Amino acid sequence: MERTELLAMPREGCPVAGALEIVGERWTVLIIREAFFGLRRFDEFQRAVGCARNLLTARLATLVEHGVMQKVPYRDEGQRERFEYRLTPKGHELYPVLQALRQWGDRWLYDGAGPLEVFHRECGGRVFAEVRCEHGHGPLAARETDAAPVKRGNRGRQRRVGGRSRS
Repeated sequence: MERTELLAMPREGCPVAGALEIVGERWTVLIIREAFFGLRRFDEFQRAVGCARNLLTARLATLVEHGVMQKVPYRDEGQRERFEYRLTPKGHELYPVLQALRQWGDRWLYDGAGPLEVFHRECGGRVFAEVRCEHGHGPLAARETDAAPVKRGNRGRQRRVGGRSRS
């Protein structure tokens, strides 16, 4: 497929656009960041993120509605029932996205030395996100990849190898 053909293709059903509808707002990304740091309660999120209560309520509701977080009831002794917000498996899959944003911010906003480093608990190595193919090649830059429309049918996804389509 020629690049001009790909550029002319309609973008309905674009997974990037769909994901941004759910998690593409500033406060939402910051809520998810704090959830990865272990925060679960409304007041904790509000203190850490700093947005208005009504915005936080709306963003948490959206994350719950789309299955990124779940509401779990809890009750402190002598208090009424309240809720915690915990990442679901769907939410946990956003971890590489947050790491990629952190890397980009470190490099381009903080001259390579942002205010936070993330380490692997087991070995102490720094954590980073990268794009790899299913065969382990990478890291890959955009210019090293191709895109093609997905043809679905009895055989599943169409694969492209070396510019040629292969089912």
